[in-house]
Amino acid sequence: MKKILSLFIIIIFTCSSQELTTESILFDGNNREFILYIPQSYSESTPTPILFAFHGGSGYADDFMNYEADFRSISDTAGFILIYPQALEDPNDDNSTNWLHKEPTDHKDIFFVEELVNVISNKYNIDLGRIYACGYSLGGMFSYELACQLNHKITGVASVAGAAFLGAFGSCELSHPTAILTINGTEDGTHPYDDQNGWYFPVSEINSYWSTYNNTDPDPIISQVEDISNSDGSTVERYSWINGDGCVQVEELKIINGGHDWPSPISSWGNQDINANLEIWNFLSKFNMDGLINCNVTNILEVENSNNKKLIGFFDLNGKKLNKKINSIAIKIFDDGSIEKKYYK
Repeated sequence: MKKILSLFIIIIFTCSSQELTTESILFDGNNREFILYIPQSYSESTPTPILFAFHGGSGYADDFMNYEADFRSISDTAGFILIYPQALEDPNDDNSTNWLHKEPTDHKDIFFVEELVNVISNKYNIDLGRIYACGYSLGGMFSYELACQLNHKITGVASVAGAAFLGAFGSCELSHPTAILTINGTEDGTHPYDDQNGWYFPVSEINSYWSTYNNTDPDPIISQVEDISNSDGSTVERYSWINGDGCVQVEELKIINGGHDWPSPISSWGNQDINANLEIWNFLSKFNMDGLINCNVTNILEVENSNNKKLIGFFDLNGKKLNKKINSIAIKIFDDGSIEKKYYK
């Protein structure tokens, strides 16, 4: 196993107990840098979640943090530790900073991330059941790699404008319900939404892989996100595959006419109807290694005998009979013809 040899810290900014630092470890013969943000609310007595954020191909961690995926204000409010790792230059790709190096190579950053988890958890009180990852473009592709091949460490991932190579899920070692969020534009010219060249999985197949693994309902709930900005040329649909093992979910934010962008209300070029930062944290933070946190599910096949009436069954709002555990609004129908509608956990 590869070992960490040393740890160096350069403090960039400190405000009250907030800390933004650039740190580096000597790993696998390379000096590997990452930006670390500790929120003011951090306490040594409280297990704290981690969110990894991976920049795109040819990108840099500080630019990604400052101009696209700035989770710091959310970290301050929600109380999680932020890590922005920096990719190494790829000698087989004009020295661009990539998470997935081109052939021929034996470079694999999954081990670097695993070591970062070990380093941070040795120094801080980390909730090892809530380690999340997200990324943009190539960073989004790499997030799938982590969900697949570092599943015993990673709780769930979000991929923004990220694709998955054909065969990417062939080497998965999955061990727990895994929450997945995909955010992709239908007009993405870099990572096509429905690739016709045979390089990448269509987004629909990525969602299908994870919803099947998680044993969710086969059909998603589809809703329209409010079109807040009429000038960005795009709209958003939300697809939610629910009722997975441990109440886990798979979700897609499909940006109609969207490009290869990180959505934000302050974006001057991408979709402005959603805030990818908020969407990512609001989705991922609901889950731990067992699935939905506080998943107090109800077996919907149980018979209720209150007032001498018997339960015939549970049905969704479209009249489809439900035959498994739920975590949603459902209608109960009794043998006396009465009905009840409420949210069931």
